[in-house]
Amino acid sequence: MGEHHVWERANEEQLQAFMRALLDDVAALERLLEEDRIESGVRRIGAEQEMFLVDRALRPAPVALEVLERAADARLTTELARFNLEANLTPLPFGGDCLRRLEAELADVVGRAAEAARALGAEVLLTGILPTLRAGDLRLESLTPAPRYHELNRALRELRQGDFRVSIHGLDELEMTHDNILLESCNTSFQVHLQVGAREFAPLYNLAQAVTAPVLAAAVNSPLLLGQRLWHETRIALFETSVDTRPSALEGRQHKPRVHFGDGWVRDGALEIFREDIARFRVIMTAETGEPPLAALARGEAPDLRALRVHNGTVYRWNRPCYGVADGVAHLRIESRALPAGPTLLDEVANAAFFFGLMSGLAERHPRIDLEMPFEDAKANFFAAARHGLKAQLAWTGGRSLPAPELILVHLLPAAREGLAAAGIDAADIDRYLGVVEERVRRGQTGAQWALGSLASMAGQGTPERQCRALSAAMLARQQEESRSGGAGRPVHTWEPAALEADRDLLRDSYRTVGQFMSTDLFTVRPGDIVDFAASVMDWRHVRHVPVEDERGRLVGVVSHRALLRLVARGAAASNGSAPPTVASIMRADPVTITPETPTLEAMRIMREQRVGCLPVVAGERLVGIVTERDLLDVAATLLEAFLREG
Repeated sequence: MGEHHVWERANEEQLQAFMRALLDDVAALERLLEEDRIESGVRRIGAEQEMFLVDRALRPAPVALEVLERAADARLTTELARFNLEANLTPLPFGGDCLRRLEAELADVVGRAAEAARALGAEVLLTGILPTLRAGDLRLESLTPAPRYHELNRALRELRQGDFRVSIHGLDELEMTHDNILLESCNTSFQVHLQVGAREFAPLYNLAQAVTAPVLAAAVNSPLLLGQRLWHETRIALFETSVDTRPSALEGRQHKPRVHFGDGWVRDGALEIFREDIARFRVIMTAETGEPPLAALARGEAPDLRALRVHNGTVYRWNRPCYGVADGVAHLRIESRALPAGPTLLDEVANAAFFFGLMSGLAERHPRIDLEMPFEDAKANFFAAARHGLKAQLAWTGGRSLPAPELILVHLLPAAREGLAAAGIDAADIDRYLGVVEERVRRGQTGAQWALGSLASMAGQGTPERQCRALSAAMLARQQEESRSGGAGRPVHTWEPAALEADRDLLRDSYRTVGQFMSTDLFTVRPGDIVDFAASVMDWRHVRHVPVEDERGRLVGVVSHRALLRLVARGAAASNGSAPPTVASIMRADPVTITPETPTLEAMRIMREQRVGCLPVVAGERLVGIVTERDLLDVAATLLEAFLREG
């Protein structure tokens, strides 16, 4: 959205003034197009790099403002959360050594951010979704304290008329509601820009829509969210729901989410998209708009179109049209937003090279991709690639349906090579970057597949928290190796699986709070269930405590193995013709509870003083886990073993 001064909670007069300015901007853009005053015959590329800030334990570090102050680099700016940063790269002419220069600038700006972060006890980590994120990290206090972010949160919640709901099904399932927009901050991306002319915008935008799926299939790097294995590129599913402003009552109507792929091929050009998005999506952000655009046009200057750009920044198409002015000349860009951050800078630039190469190499082969394949195929491909990565089956022109690796290796990589060569990209760079994509696809090891394979290799070892931190630690180590080697690091297809760390201090950090090791795979009973059912659950699951929930999912008690033994000792469980005893008759009502943030030592103290063998873990009224004496024994054994091994 840029650094425009945003009005917080705009009044009706300000809203009407902004809408007037928005309509004036559309009219001015129409004039620019009619008078052929949009730059043409020029190709430039650009990029935006989003990144996570993590602490020594690989957990989110909310120090973005301090990092920015220390780094003092104009290319770096804030993002939604205090643990995110964004870097805006310098636009480059598309040709020659532009890809190498893009990678070099990425290394420079990320390195500057990392140096500033290290002085504050933090690190920069590039990953689509940080594996160690927890729901507790997404509280409103993690929101960057800038007016536009608070206004965005307020406006989106107001439109939604309540909490945001997330439902993502993959290997695991995630169902949750959240009361702010910080779910969006779980996502970090590597967004690439391609400048195009006005007259060629429609066919090239449609081509971008078609090639995004195969590029994404080879680039997926976000398989985990809040500990759950979901889509290979979970960012796509999460972003579409995390800022879904449609009230529940309207979801059955044809209201579109603000994050979307689109519903048809573009016919006329960028103006068609801008008009549709203004008509379809309510203004949620207003700002000072400055001079009327027609005044600038009358002087022969390119207008800023600030209102249009502010509104466009609140509509999140996966391929988004952008208007800009550089050196006094207006231009149009296609912003591709689907690619994730990481796993390395080399991998990111390789993904960008594949996209740019296809845009260049297929433009002549498929000048009207909209006549060669149904839009529904392009859209279905996009979600198949996000769900399954290289395991997706993708439709292509001529009615073909091919496995993603075959489509990429046989048909698309050769076209991308031709496209980069035609743009005058240095031959060595074509080999370097497209070679990375080719080997990644041949070996079938995307960032997502590496992460899932690493988790599989760690199965049965440590806690899920330790496994997620091992993934993050391995990513950070290899990214820093790339940084130290001057960009000659190892791309993700060469990585061996992550392994659990043995460092004693890091291990200790994995067990500081109960949320890091509590059991979350819970079996519960209800107060009206018969005692025999609770006893059977305990026997089948080999547990000594079962939480009791009411019909609304609220914790109301705990049944212990000891309570069952007492019942048996009294002979009450024997059948004598009377109604069988229920869970309500033996459960401990209103049990002592803790939260995921409760320190482990505090949980141990509570267990000793209250003389209980388990502590249910709740967030609000919702049961989210349980900690038992056995869990604490396992923690103690793990830490003691590490301590004795290191002497």
